[in-house]
Amino acid sequence: MVAGADVMLLVVAASVVCVGCLVPNRWLPPLPNDKLLHFVSFAVLSLLALRMADGHAEALLWMGGLLVLGWLIECLQSLVPDRRFCWRDLAANAAGIAFAGLCAQLYTVFF
Repeated sequence: MVAGADVMLLVVAASVVCVGCLVPNRWLPPLPNDKLLHFVSFAVLSLLALRMADGHAEALLWMGGLLVLGWLIECLQSLVPDRRFCWRDLAANAAGIAFAGLCAQLYTVFF
């Protein structure tokens, strides 16, 4: 059963990631490594989503949905001033999702 707090936390985190990715660069402070931010953001989103997954099939759907979200954000960035689509950002998103999935799988094996 999915707790309302888990859903709310995922929605808030996803909203923060979307807003951060879709505002013009000039509105943001100087940021550290952009690819690391993408990796960490999508790893955290994945871990939050995987907490709600009921089984492997649902976990894969969540991870696929987050990958689509990352692709959609990159497409929408091409419409934002000072932003553009970047395959490396999408790869960092995918790597964060895969890392979270691996960590979740290892957690279930060892704990």
